[in-house]
Amino acid sequence: MEKNEYLVALAGNPNVGKSTVFNALTGMNQHTGNWAGKTVSSAEGYFEYKDMKITLADIPGTYSLRTNSAEETTASDFICFSGADAAIIVCDATCLERNLNLTLQIIEAMPKSIVCINLLDEAEKKGIEINLDLLSELLGVRVIGVTARSGKGLDELLECLYNCIKDGSDIKPPLVQLPDSIEKAVSETQKIIENNIHKLPPRLTALRIIEGDTDFIEKARHFENTDIFNVPEIHDIKSDLHKQGFTKEKITDEIISAVINKSAEITDKTVSYSKSSPYIRDRKLDRIFLSKRFGIPVMILLFGLILWITIIGANYPSDLLGKILFRFGDILSDGLQKIHAPQWLDGVLIQGIYRVLAWVVSVMLPPMAIFFPMFTLLEDFGYLPRIAFNLDHGFRCANACGKQAITMAMGFGCNACGVTGCRIIDSPRERLIAILTNNFVPCNGRFPTIIMIITMFFVTSGSIMSAVVLLGVIIIGVVMTLIMSKILSCTVLKGVASSFTLELPPYRKPQFTKVIVRSIFDRTIFVLARACTAAAPCGLLIWIVANVHIGQNTLLSLTADFLDPFASLMGLDGVILLAFILGFPANEIVFPIILMTYLAQGNLIEMSDTVQLHSLLTENGWNITTALCMMIFTLFHFPCATTCMTIKKETGSIKWTALSFILPTVTGIILCMIINAVSMIF
Repeated sequence: MEKNEYLVALAGNPNVGKSTVFNALTGMNQHTGNWAGKTVSSAEGYFEYKDMKITLADIPGTYSLRTNSAEETTASDFICFSGADAAIIVCDATCLERNLNLTLQIIEAMPKSIVCINLLDEAEKKGIEINLDLLSELLGVRVIGVTARSGKGLDELLECLYNCIKDGSDIKPPLVQLPDSIEKAVSETQKIIENNIHKLPPRLTALRIIEGDTDFIEKARHFENTDIFNVPEIHDIKSDLHKQGFTKEKITDEIISAVINKSAEITDKTVSYSKSSPYIRDRKLDRIFLSKRFGIPVMILLFGLILWITIIGANYPSDLLGKILFRFGDILSDGLQKIHAPQWLDGVLIQGIYRVLAWVVSVMLPPMAIFFPMFTLLEDFGYLPRIAFNLDHGFRCANACGKQAITMAMGFGCNACGVTGCRIIDSPRERLIAILTNNFVPCNGRFPTIIMIITMFFVTSGSIMSAVVLLGVIIIGVVMTLIMSKILSCTVLKGVASSFTLELPPYRKPQFTKVIVRSIFDRTIFVLARACTAAAPCGLLIWIVANVHIGQNTLLSLTADFLDPFASLMGLDGVILLAFILGFPANEIVFPIILMTYLAQGNLIEMSDTVQLHSLLTENGWNITTALCMMIFTLFHFPCATTCMTIKKETGSIKWTALSFILPTVTGIILCMIINAVSMIF
């Protein structure tokens, strides 16, 4: 860092408003959610205050620096090894005691710390009062109360940060007193190492050495470029502790207990309650949302409502957007004809690439623009962790992680987002299970095809019934996700379900404006851009196979005829199977390819009249069995190109990417063959 440039760590538990503080200070719309899409790297923002240029690093929300998870490792490494000049520790005023566990650990590592008590407005509503001056005295660091949503207290926080960086850090006595034997060992170790290290906090380093944290010691050796951590004197100190019965596990337990007891002691002195039960509203809601009797039904009803709103709300804008984009394509095509461009150029650019992109955008954008904001509102309200709680038993029976419920739910918007969201699962085995099975629930790109089949062949009573049937299809996908998770956990990914910490945050009024902006830019535009990247070359390929002739037939029809015998075993035909293959870059174009092939057109066409569509399909041999098999294969087939690329990026393995491709495809083929066989018998 140059002169007057400083690095500040922004730390805290999950769900304390850390990202809100980060956005308010840096002016960035940065979101590091606690569930799907969360990253374990630190987000950085920049701002100036007086004569300082400050880089603010928003490190992952964590409950501890003890490195039991990827988030804890990232946070601990940043606090210890980044060389940060100061730390802002964000705490939730409504549950201070839990937050102080991490606060005490960070203060040990970084004396230049500021404790930012956020959500004071919520604490006031619950009748919780915090004596900030006494808290500052007991912690030995500056404490500032803020309400980050409204910006209240942030100016004082900046001034405090400025003074904290400018002031020298005094050597303070340790906040947490350990049992005498461990405290003596830590003090002796600290005396040995403190003259040989210059960048690491001596007491924290001594604690990690006595505790036997080999990962920290190895990083510290390279960071300080010294081997002082393994001198015989330190080994003797640790040996004496072990002789007294202090095993590695017992030392860790004693340290954790000391931190917890200190947190409770400070909270008792600084927090008071004017209400006998400050959390009564949350408890009443949890009696409904987490009830064994009502939890699952309410969850299904909520999700069904979201689907119904998405279906109803997306129909008109999707149709309008499609007409606008296709009309603009006709204008571009007319322009090429006026300048006497070659016919093949119009075919490649407009009839091929552009029309596929137009279809993908018109079909994907409106549903995602509705689904993702509503899903993010549930996250902001505090309901998503409750979904994980309700489904944890089912996933535990499948030897998987309850957090997979969140990543599975994100898959309904986009399987690529669901795969990225699997980062929240700490266990590598369970993370892989979640990634491999995410495609068993239908994404936004498959919903239009499933809905179209439902309305043409199964339901005639209106949109509400369509949503009910669609919900039933989704439940089939969820059940199959659990079944495949169990199979994977008993075969290639053997193991038992691990334990994990699940925080149920307080219910909060969602920030509607920020939610809409965040969901559109962080999720909708991101997914749409990746889908268009994959769809553009697909448009070129589709135009080529639909317009290159061998004899009297196109490559498209010849390939469909070749696939027809195998497809008929699945209750489909060669055209349908070829459409799925060509639709690999984007699920949205599967149905348009089917229509294009049936009508022997050289480009994708738009046909929104369901009566006309039903007539065309029945003329080409469709019946109830075909529709059912088509719906099942739409639900269970290989991931799209965007999702496959995401899986390869997340796992770093071609093998796991191939398995994620094969699993749903084989499942869909087998189910379709069974349905077709049963249909033929009866």
